[in-house]
Amino acid sequence: MAVSDEGYQHIEHGFEPVFDERSRVLVLGSFPSVLSRANAFYYGNPQNRFWRVMAACLGVPVPPNEGDLLAGSEPAALDASIAAKRAMLLNGGVALWDATESCDIKGSSDASIRNVVPAHIERITDAAPIEVVVCNGGTAGRLYKRYLQDRTGLPAVVLPSTSPANAAWRLERLVERWHEAVDWAVI
Repeated sequence: MAVSDEGYQHIEHGFEPVFDERSRVLVLGSFPSVLSRANAFYYGNPQNRFWRVMAACLGVPVPPNEGDLLAGSEPAALDASIAAKRAMLLNGGVALWDATESCDIKGSSDASIRNVVPAHIERITDAAPIEVVVCNGGTAGRLYKRYLQDRTGLPAVVLPSTSPANAAWRLERLVERWHEAVDWAVI
C-alpha cells in the first residue's frame, strides 16, 4: 500500500462478498471505510446506520457490533458480530459487496476515489438470481452505472447513504426510504 504525497493510498478491497444461491437483492457500497478495512467486514463504523436500516427492512433484530453486550452480559466478539450480520443478510436473501475492487483513496472519503478497478460482479450474478441492485449512496450508484451496469443488465436503485457523513438523513427517514424503494418481502 503506497502513500503518495497527496495523501492517497492504493488499497485492495481485502474481504469477500456476502452471497449465496438464494440471494435476490444485491446491495453495493462504493469501497470499504478505514474502520471496515480494519475489521475486514462491511460497515465497520458503529456510527454507520447500514445494519440498523437492513434489520428494519428485513424485520429482524439488529445484529450486534463488536463489544455490544449479549444476553449473557458478555461483549460480542468481532467474529460473532460478523457471523450475525452475514446470517441476517443471507437469511433475508441479500447479497452485499462494493462496486470497487481496488482504488486510490484518501482515508474513507468516497469523494477521493480514483483509479478504480471495478469488482468482478459476475462472482455474484453468475451464482445467485439477483433481481434488484441497490446502491448505498450516490458514489456507489455512479460507480455501478459506469463500470458494472452493462455487465449485469440490471438498473440500480440508488438510495441515500447510510454513512454517518450523511447527517441530512436521520435513521427513521433512511429506513422509510430504503423500505419503500425495495420490496424486501420478495426476497
